Amino acid sequence: MSATASAPGNRVKVRLGAKIRRLRRDYRMNQAQLAERLGISASYLNLIEHNHRNVTVGLLLKLAEVFQLNINELAEDDESHLVSNLMEAFDDALFEEIDLTNVEIRELVGAAPVAAKAILALYDAYRTQQTDMRSLADQLSDEAGALLDFESRMPADLVSDFIQSAGNYFPDIEEEAERIGQEANFDRQNPIASMTAYLQDAFGVRVAVLPPAPGFETMRRYDATSRVLEISEMLPRSSRIFQLAHQIGLLSISPVFDTLLIEGGVKSTEARRLGRISLANYFAAALMMPYDDFLGMAEGLRYDIELLQHHYNANFEQVCHRLTTLHKPAARGIPFHMLRVDIAGNISKRFSASGLRIPRHGGACPRWNVYTAFLTPDVIHAQVSRMGDGNGYFCIARTLQKRGGGHGSPQSILSIGLGCELSRARELVYSDGIDLDNPEQAVPAGVQCRACERMDCRQRAFPPVHHKLDVNENTRGLSAYVSPPAR
Repeated sequence: MSATASAPGNRVKVRLGAKIRRLRRDYRMNQAQLAERLGISASYLNLIEHNHRNVTVGLLLKLAEVFQLNINELAEDDESHLVSNLMEAFDDALFEEIDLTNVEIRELVGAAPVAAKAILALYDAYRTQQTDMRSLADQLSDEAGALLDFESRMPADLVSDFIQSAGNYFPDIEEEAERIGQEANFDRQNPIASMTAYLQDAFGVRVAVLPPAPGFETMRRYDATSRVLEISEMLPRSSRIFQLAHQIGLLSISPVFDTLLIEGGVKSTEARRLGRISLANYFAAALMMPYDDFLGMAEGLRYDIELLQHHYNANFEQVCHRLTTLHKPAARGIPFHMLRVDIAGNISKRFSASGLRIPRHGGACPRWNVYTAFLTPDVIHAQVSRMGDGNGYFCIARTLQKRGGGHGSPQSILSIGLGCELSRARELVYSDGIDLDNPEQAVPAGVQCRACERMDCRQRAFPPVHHKLDVNENTRGLSAYVSPPAR
């Protein structure tokens, strides 16, 4: 968005209230303090924070200066993720007969954001019910018809939205992790011993490492009555450290987790339980990889994930996830996006600070390297991609294998994708040797087939929504949904 918007009154036509409110709280300022620095009244700032007033270009420049952001970061519409999610919902074949435009969706979000969220919640429930109904039909063919919970997937969506709306940065948790790290004097060379001693000294909790046993698949179990924390010996060192740190978070700052979830509007019991686990994971990563130290090391190593793994006794996924949390106002890292997918294409973890739109349901574009990484396991793949909207991204991806036991035990294979805007690619060691300025290096990609207008894709699985399906049984194009031009 240009800083010289030509709207009447020289006002920027985006809703920035929630973002300004979040930044103000990150900087520990009240409305009166921020209003004084901006040269406006506290009542006017209150109207802006509640989206009852647009932001003038002059005020936008002052805000960028106060919060030490470039104007593009600040001017990004705080409701853009809601718009993207609604666009994905309306791309569903369910709405194929309704000629709804992107402009109308943006107008809906701008005029009635709460109503837009309600529509999205209804669509989420519809998708959940559709999935569960198919599962039920499959079960009924063999069993007597078990009842399914139609809201089983909803808590994950609620928590994902909560994390996205917070920008995956929680200063209260960062402060607590730093305090506890200093209080316990953790030894990075021997973190397991340090964390075990802290649990005993601070909470009277004894850590028991359980030897492997056939059929035993519990990785961590805490008994509050006996005050014993059991950790499986089958866990690799990085996971053992992470589980100890996770438990320290649950025992030390549970009220902080609950407050954040309440303030974030996470209301259902199931979602709050899942949210507490997510926030405890955030705490664990912050304890293992302290913010300022980690950011300095990441920048010094040009975000070399493998070197960061060795330094912090962490695994690939833990480091990638920590990289997505570096949004402290005075010390920001690269705005990354991250997703985790399984071999069937399902997305089990997603967050985007780079601007890349990640699908809310189902899988993403098969051209994304997070999928092609399955072809050569354990190798880091780098990719330059160009989306249909013209935006370019630089992404890396690598597979992970997770085992649950010994010989013959099933294993899950996942792929982790991490990326940023193409303009930041040179800050990553993985861009070395890649001609980032060559447009032919970029892979033409989309979000999902239904939302992608590219008609020259061999991997198209579905026709684009609102696109007339022209199929000729006598002619075969790049795919069944792509007809070759007439000769």
